[in-house]
Amino acid sequence: MTMTTAQSVLTILAVVLGTMTTRFLPFLIFPEAKTPPRYITYLSTVLPYAVIGLLVVYCLKDAVFSSLHGLPEGIAISLIFFLHKWKKNTLLSIGGGTIFYMFLVQTIFRGSP
Repeated sequence: MTMTTAQSVLTILAVVLGTMTTRFLPFLIFPEAKTPPRYITYLSTVLPYAVIGLLVVYCLKDAVFSSLHGLPEGIAISLIFFLHKWKKNTLLSIGGGTIFYMFLVQTIFRGSP
């Protein structure tokens, strides 16, 4: 079943409106001249770490570390850890770890279960 042109336009407008609302609403609620409430300041310092932790847990939820299947993940995590401790560059750590992990699973651990 395909959408009509009117349905497509309305869908696009709804998505644009939703995106613009989530982008501009914080600036309207908390203008630059006004100090944000303490809990907003607290959340701005805590949430990035919580989101990264959530992403790490989500990425590793299917890894089985009791077999060879979890070995590429463990090696890549170790590389990410050491890269970040060495260079303290988040982009380098994430990019290098991703490239190294993809190399591992596509070459060395290609046939592992």
